[in-house]
Amino acid sequence: MTINDQASARELFKEKCAEHNLKVTPQRVTIYEELLKAKDHPSADAIYKRVRSFLPNISFDTVYRTLLSFSEIGIINQVEGYGEKKRFEPNLYSHHHFRCLKCHAIIDFSHDAYNNIAVPDELKKQFQVLNKRVVLEGVCKECGKK
Repeated sequence: MTINDQASARELFKEKCAEHNLKVTPQRVTIYEELLKAKDHPSADAIYKRVRSFLPNISFDTVYRTLLSFSEIGIINQVEGYGEKKRFEPNLYSHHHFRCLKCHAIIDFSHDAYNNIAVPDELKKQFQVLNKRVVLEGVCKECGKK
């Protein structure tokens, strides 16, 4: 995320919190800032460990509930854990994921053809599709060397 994107994200954070009557507390700001810095689609546990160095008295429950609240108000996305812990990301732009089956790394990538995948008619009749994401799974370069 670039500096301008981070500035936009911070502004969106303040707007969405106000819109949903969430106070902009030091805990929420710290959790959001830590997520903005993250490149690894961290779990709530990973974020908890990172923010404890700034807020030693914060509880895991506070971090987890805050991340879920952020997801509900639309300032972060949940990345399904595929049988593992839920993971989170601040990247709200249309993108897709590559997931390593060995180390469980999740890498963002963009591909216009995936953005334009047609939704089957039978799904359109049954559901209102709000998002399209493609997840490719395989083995990352580092795990492939092992």
